[in-house]
Amino acid sequence: MDTSPTNANLSTAHHVLILGCGRSGTSIFGELFDHLSGYTYHSEPPYESLAAFDWTTPQAIKVPRVSVEKRPDPGLPFPLEDLLKRIPEPRTFFWQVRHPLDTICSLKVGIAQNWGHHPRPEDWEAWQEKPLLQRCAHHWNYINTVGYHQVAHLVNICRFEDMLTDPLSFAIDICSQVEVDQVAKRIPFGTWADRVQDTNNEKFIEAQTSRAYSRPDHRVKIGRWKENLHKHEVEEVLPLVRGTAQMFGYALP
Repeated sequence: MDTSPTNANLSTAHHVLILGCGRSGTSIFGELFDHLSGYTYHSEPPYESLAAFDWTTPQAIKVPRVSVEKRPDPGLPFPLEDLLKRIPEPRTFFWQVRHPLDTICSLKVGIAQNWGHHPRPEDWEAWQEKPLLQRCAHHWNYINTVGYHQVAHLVNICRFEDMLTDPLSFAIDICSQVEVDQVAKRIPFGTWADRVQDTNNEKFIEAQTSRAYSRPDHRVKIGRWKENLHKHEVEEVLPLVRGTAQMFGYALP
């Protein structure tokens, strides 16, 4: 039987929305949908552009840009009630989460650039004089509390670490959740899975929208903080993230 992507039956596939804090793997997760023929993948599209999407075919969206026409809900780049009107059923929403200490290391580049990660906390300007690591910790915690709790009843949680540890199983499980049929589930995801690496080896290809924030200052992505943070820096940010980390099942030192 031909199991090529072009023969995958996507007639029941769900529209997809991927949310989460920046530098948590949302970009490479989203690019998985580039490997599903029939899906149209949109990385950080302007929120208002969703109105023009062809919803008669499966659409996958990674973290839309902050709405400029409608006031977003706190912690989200859009007003949730309006979003639910724009994305028809069937649909599946994902919340991507990553260990806070690893995410803090990755957030530094963007947060240092006038808090370049969005949506910004409502009090971000009051935090501008605080140390960079504290700002990064505050951002991670804000998105994964205020933002997450807005959509907790709608999203399936995905962990960055699960994606990197076994990307092929991760991809197959995602297909099941969005109801891509058995033929499509057997699509060889080798091209995508080879890119999803814990180390920067010859197969690794950074997600397109992540490259500006990437720095070659670590060998691994899971546990990166052990290479990048000193003990006193870890102690500095732990009080800001501990409770939320425990909520998502992360053990902290």
